[in-house]
Amino acid sequence: MDMKHKGIFLIILVFNLAKVFAQQTIQLDEVVVADTQLQRYSDTQHTSTLSDSILKKNGGRLTQLLNYNSSIYFRENGLGMVSSASFRGTTAQQTAVLWNGININSQLNGQTDFNTVNTRVFDNITVRTGGGSVLFGSGAIGGSIHLNDRLRFGKGLTHDLGFSYGSFNTLDAAYKGGYSNEKFSVKLGLARLSTDNDYKFPGEDGSNLNGQFYNNNANLSVAYKLNDKNILKFYSYIFEGERHFSLIRPNENKTKYHDLNTRSLLEWDGFYGKFISKLKVAYVTEHYKYYQNLESDDYTDGEAKSSIGKYDLAYKLTANAVLNAVVDVTHTTGSGSSIPENSRTIGAFSLLYKHKVLSGLSYELTARKEITENYESPFLFSAGALVKISKVYSVRATASKNYRIPTFNDLYWAGSGNLDLQPETSMQYELGNNFKIGALEVGVTGYYNDITDMIQWVPQGALWKPINTQQVKTYGLEANLAYRHNIDKHTFSLQTNYAYTISKDEATGNQLAYVPYHKGTLSLGYHYKRINVSFQTLYTGMVYILTDNHPDYVVDGYVVGNLGFSVNPFKAYNFETGIQINNIWNKAYESITNRIMPGTNFNLFIQLNI
Repeated sequence: MDMKHKGIFLIILVFNLAKVFAQQTIQLDEVVVADTQLQRYSDTQHTSTLSDSILKKNGGRLTQLLNYNSSIYFRENGLGMVSSASFRGTTAQQTAVLWNGININSQLNGQTDFNTVNTRVFDNITVRTGGGSVLFGSGAIGGSIHLNDRLRFGKGLTHDLGFSYGSFNTLDAAYKGGYSNEKFSVKLGLARLSTDNDYKFPGEDGSNLNGQFYNNNANLSVAYKLNDKNILKFYSYIFEGERHFSLIRPNENKTKYHDLNTRSLLEWDGFYGKFISKLKVAYVTEHYKYYQNLESDDYTDGEAKSSIGKYDLAYKLTANAVLNAVVDVTHTTGSGSSIPENSRTIGAFSLLYKHKVLSGLSYELTARKEITENYESPFLFSAGALVKISKVYSVRATASKNYRIPTFNDLYWAGSGNLDLQPETSMQYELGNNFKIGALEVGVTGYYNDITDMIQWVPQGALWKPINTQQVKTYGLEANLAYRHNIDKHTFSLQTNYAYTISKDEATGNQLAYVPYHKGTLSLGYHYKRINVSFQTLYTGMVYILTDNHPDYVVDGYVVGNLGFSVNPFKAYNFETGIQINNIWNKAYESITNRIMPGTNFNLFIQLNI
């Protein structure tokens, strides 16, 4: 019996043992979610959940949403082009993105392009800072992003329709609708984003050439209560998009890139006395085509297909303590123009423990060990504690070991792949302080992260090859503040984030390229009766573009602001219409050298909820 089949057998065996020990019935929740580990094991690390209302105000691109509502820095090759994250000074491959608890970072290059995620079809998005590889797998070093669907029971028929049109012939439309009774719930999400993206460069001659793009998204979620002990859930997601990559010079070849990503997840939850059983089976695919010259039909491509089985058995030891045993198996095949067909199977076993000792003291312990034939996997762990000193002040501390596995490109790229690569590993420590005084909430977190065996592509003769060479230390400070105040019928809100980041190559002592020392965001809101006014601003400090930190080769820092206004003209209906003005100061800025972003632009929108 090979490792893949051994893992599947173990999942089935543990699942049946849970049913044997079942003794009593508990009431099923009226709201069901797939990412329960995020909810249960995040008390000792900072999380920020962006609600459905925030998603609607920030356009359909995940890059824009997180850029203005988190401390994550984004490198964007022009509006809507390839976008990669740097979370706490780490690389793009060291930020994990999860869809309903399933890690969806590319198996080919190890990262998520944040402009290939349309936020309109999700119910909320959660940002979790710091290490989380025990819970969320490869890449959860700087932090993790969680795309969440929620299913409710007993809500009847609901509809949510949004539409906006604006500069550069930009269309952003989305529909979310659902039906639920006491036993059945279904939700459908559809979204379309398209634009000519032919904006003029602010303050200089020239415009964005060959930058048009579109994407289509469909999201279906279903839940059914079999009885008072069991519930079945199904989630699916399809993304299809095409981008013409913007040109730096008009005489360059025009190129384009086509994505097709699919995800399906079937989950069976069982509530058996002190046991909670969760069996997940998922199938995730990714496929791309790259056309290097639009005048030719030739293209290069790549694809990966992953089958995932995961079983999570939770046992409530006492009223304040819970123990989880998790077994998961992932089998992936990948191939492409530059990657001969290969496959790998990874099995893992995790133990998770959470204990609330006193009303003001709780702690979490987790551990994970993987088994695979492709590399030597490290033993991963985390330990965290939360202490509520008073009603006003609490402190949390965590230590964790995390990792990032080699990608298919790293291992198998024709002529350059390195089968001797080992995973990147990280030892991380953080201390967080939280203050809550009435409607004012303040958080300050310091962290230190020591990353070893980083995979870097370096020249070896006429070829570039990946090797475990780089050691990086990242450390810094994060602060966040939220405040809400009502005066009669007037509501004022404030939300701000700030990050100071050092990300230093140990060999040279230099800051990593494209990691700013400073980043900050500020959001202000005002609501009166049926009128809403919002203001957002983003500050990003200077970044070096070369590893030697030469002062002549930098991207300058910038401040960008957006202004929004909306009104509900019909008192009897949940209807909203308004305007969003982006880059109100017509600032000429870029996050990557020679990739100029748009100046002042507009979007008119309507939103209807039934």
